[in-house]
Order: sequence, then structure tokens, then C-alpha cells
Amino acid sequence: MKPIDIFADLKSNTYPGRGIVIGKSADGRHAVAAYFIMGRSVNSRNRIFVAEGENMRTQAHDPALLTDPSLVIYYPVRTFDGGMIVTNGDQTDTIYNLLHSPEACTPGGCFIRALLTRTFEPDPPLYTPRISGIIDYKSGGYWLSILKSTGGDPAAAQRQFFDYEPLPGLGHFIHTYKCDGDPVPSFEGEPKPVAIEGDIDRFTAGLWESLNQDNKVSLFVRYIDLESGKAETRILNKNQ
Repeated sequence: MKPIDIFADLKSNTYPGRGIVIGKSADGRHAVAAYFIMGRSVNSRNRIFVAEGENMRTQAHDPALLTDPSLVIYYPVRTFDGGMIVTNGDQTDTIYNLLHSPEACTPGGCFIRALLTRTFEPDPPLYTPRISGIIDYKSGGYWLSILKSTGGDPAAAQRQFFDYEPLPGLGHFIHTYKCDGDPVPSFEGEPKPVAIEGDIDRFTAGLWESLNQDNKVSLFVRYIDLESGKAETRILNKNQ
């Protein structure tokens, strides 16, 4: 399938929810990762991304407006020796903890094993999917996953995993919701192949400008030099 224009795809969708993009820069030198959050409720919109070393966490923009931190305050990004995890919830810690446990496993193996212990979010009637990704800097390879209910039925979960070998200029994009709705429907199908063009500033600006103005909240983008391991990061918050 030919890579799609992610900017056009985002402009055509007022509410994809939370989204992850992972891939490789067009010059083949960088692993690329992006994560954005959107919101329709006051609680969801009352967030910012905050860097904490090489990691990143969410934080309430106005603590007085925070009503339920359980599903909105977490670490979307954690790094480990040789890679990075990015998710839309506290499953980041589940993956990270297994990677640092005595049990030996590859980044991809730990990623899958950790997520087999988790399920979608307990937020009826949405049952928001948990989306996750991990990058192995040594190979540039990456994995994506979605944990979602079966047709909105909380009695049955689907756990889907996707393993990618990197190609220059190609990324894969997965998001929590197919589109806006009441309730919003979960993402369907495989992650979308998307073109990754330009440097970090061009890619960041393109993503931010393409997200719906009313619903966008925060955006994180990172380019990792696969030879040196040096990372460049951009964080944009609507509330700042």
C-alpha cells in the first residue's frame, strides 16, 4: 500500500483521539516517533506534556480542574538502554518494568509479553483502546499494538501486534478512535503507512497544524540519530 499523506489524513478527521507515529526519516539516518493527544472534555483538555530528562509525562495544566487523574496522567514516553517506548497510558510502565526485570527478552518480546497482561481502558461506553509502540535503536525496527474491545463489548478484548522493519521515509500511524462520534468508534484495521518527510521542525509543524484546532491538546516528536544515539525532541502544548 502506498504511504498516505498524514497531514491530509489528520485534516480530514476532527477526532482521531490519541495517536502514535513511528518510522524512519527520509534520509535513513533517524528513527522517528510522534505522539499526540486530543480531548473533548474539560478533564482531557486540561493537560500538557512535560519533559523529564529523556522521558515525558502528562501534567494537569490547571490542577484545580483535574477531576480524575487515572486515565489522563501518565508517562507516554520512557527510554531504555537501546530504545524507546511510547503509549497512551500507564502501560508504558508495564512494558518498561518487564524490560528491566530479571526475565530476559528482546524489546519486541518484552513489548508483546507485557501488553498481553493489559486490556483496553475502563471508560464505558468508549472502552478507549490502548495504543503502544516501541523502537529498537540497534536495528531501527519497531512494533505497534492496539488493545481494544470486540465491537464495543467489554467482555472480549482484541490484542493486535504489528512488527515492522524500517524503510527510509516510511512510518506507521495508529490512533485510538476511527473518527468523531457518540460514542466514538475504536480504530479499525492495520496501522496506516505514512510518508515521513523533512526534518524534525517541518514534521512537527505539519502535524500540529493538521490536528483539529478545537480538539488538539499536545504533541511530542522525537528524531533519534541511529548512529550516534543523539535525540532531538519537540513538545507543543495548546495550553502554553
